[in-house]
Amino acid sequence: MNDFTKDFAQALFNPDKINDLLRKELQQAVNNLLEAELTAFLGYDPYARNGWNTGNSRNGAYFRKVDTQFGPIEVQVPRDRNGQFHQHTLPDYKQHSDILESMIIKLYSKGVTTREIADLIEKMYGSHYSPAQVSNISKQMIPKVEAYHKRKLSDKFFCVYLDATYLPLRRETFER
Repeated sequence: MNDFTKDFAQALFNPDKINDLLRKELQQAVNNLLEAELTAFLGYDPYARNGWNTGNSRNGAYFRKVDTQFGPIEVQVPRDRNGQFHQHTLPDYKQHSDILESMIIKLYSKGVTTREIADLIEKMYGSHYSPAQVSNISKQMIPKVEAYHKRKLSDKFFCVYLDATYLPLRRETFER
C-alpha cells in the first residue's frame, strides 16, 4: 500500500479530511505537471549538464492561488530566464478584466461618462481605471460592436416578445 492509499483509508470517514487530502494531492499533481511542461519547453531536465549555456534556463517560480472544487490550492508556476515560457495547464490569470471591460462597454453605450465609469469601477471593485483607459477600452470595442450589428442573420430566426406588469393589490383592506 502506498502513502496515498493509507492516507485515503484513514480519511475515509471524515469528509473534511478527504477534501484536504485531495486538495493536497491535486496541488502536488499540478505543480509536477507545470514543472514537466517547463522541462518539455526547455528540452532538458533540471540540473542537466546539456542545459548549460543554452541561452535559456529555469528562473525560479511565482506562486498563484487557484480555486478548485476541493478548496483553494497554491501552485508554483515556473519561469524561464528569457520569459518565453507560457504554461498551458492552468487558465490565464484574470483579475476582473473581462467583467470590467464588459461593464465599461455597457455603461459607455448607455451614455455614462468615462469619469463616472472610472469612479463606479473603483468603488465597486477597487480597481483604478483612468478616464483615458475607459475611453481606450471603448475605442477598441467599437469595431467589434459594429461588426456584430452588420452581421448577416439567418432566415430561421424567431422572435418571442414577453411583457409583464406586477401590481400588488390588497383587496380586503383599505389604507389611507
